[in-house]
Amino acid sequence: MNIESKKIVYADNAATTPVLPEVVSAMTPCFETLWGNPSSLHDMGQKAKELLDDARARIAGILGCESRELYFTSCGTESDNWAIKGAALASKGRKRIVTSKIEHPAVLNTCRTLEKQGFEVIYVGVNSNGIVNMDELKAAVNNDTLLVAVMMANNEIGTIQPIKEIAEIAHANGALMFTDAVQAVGSIPVNVKELGVDMLSFSGHKIGAPKGVGALYVKKGVRLANLIDGGGQENGHRGGTENIPYIVGLAKALEISMERLPDNERIIRMRDRLINELLKIPYTNLNGDPTERLPGNVNVSFEFIEGESLLLWLNYNGIAASTGSACSSKSLDPSHVLLATGLPIEKAHGSLRFSLSHSNTDEDVDLILKVVPEVVGNLRKMSPIFPG
Repeated sequence: MNIESKKIVYADNAATTPVLPEVVSAMTPCFETLWGNPSSLHDMGQKAKELLDDARARIAGILGCESRELYFTSCGTESDNWAIKGAALASKGRKRIVTSKIEHPAVLNTCRTLEKQGFEVIYVGVNSNGIVNMDELKAAVNNDTLLVAVMMANNEIGTIQPIKEIAEIAHANGALMFTDAVQAVGSIPVNVKELGVDMLSFSGHKIGAPKGVGALYVKKGVRLANLIDGGGQENGHRGGTENIPYIVGLAKALEISMERLPDNERIIRMRDRLINELLKIPYTNLNGDPTERLPGNVNVSFEFIEGESLLLWLNYNGIAASTGSACSSKSLDPSHVLLATGLPIEKAHGSLRFSLSHSNTDEDVDLILKVVPEVVGNLRKMSPIFPG
């Protein structure tokens, strides 16, 4: 069946979002008439630079920072790499990095790379709801710690971390605080000054902008080694001609996300209805914190079945969901996030994530609640270990 003609309930917004029509409209002039290089001194270049400066100022205003503290990148993964590697390579003598066991692979694999280069990385555990163990974190952060890196909201289970408190612990020991806010920015209010963070990353395609654009907030005075050297763009800290159309799109998408924040109440109602009804299915449990979670995140585990099989049957019935992080979906290994919360491997294999957005409706939830129990029931009938 042609996907363009197939009715699909899209409930995988944590993986990516469609580009908003308003974003496309904002970007179009950058392709058709305002396509100059912002580093050029002629009129075409300076008009492009005006667009760049305007987008930077608008985004900075929303995040509560200064324009010069915001750097554009290609994605959240690049921003994560730059924040962590840049801080490590610029550190004067300190060798310890403290992070959590449930970070995105962009953070975990970056830390593992630095371990091979002689840095010490402490991976702090979480409780059963996915909240960082604060006692363990306090014990891990010492006067040799250069950076604490804890994500603001988890991409799989939606748990929101106490970032302000974690930042205070980092700063009390002279360490920098970085948070991967890719899932948070655009979904909940985010103000870098209120959080007290030194660095924060986010990505465009999670909020209705295209894939291929992101940003990194770096507090004034923080020293980072460059990740990409080049012609001096981004105030000499990130080489490469700026992607003006996508940056303009990012600014527009973030503004629209802010306008839609009041709609979170409706999304939370849909989320909670979906959770409550799914938990009525026997041998089902909720993953993540019941209340300290992203508005649209629903992550549940069904015992005695494989999440991949469930996902394929949902897709056949016109429902797009996920078994975990889109960035590691090709792996058949159980989710490192769920295992870190103490969930047994067999339960982790049966996990399913729905991530709702402003585009979802009660009718979408109705269809999910109609299809999922039927599919779970059919798959369990074929399971040799199902006791029912």
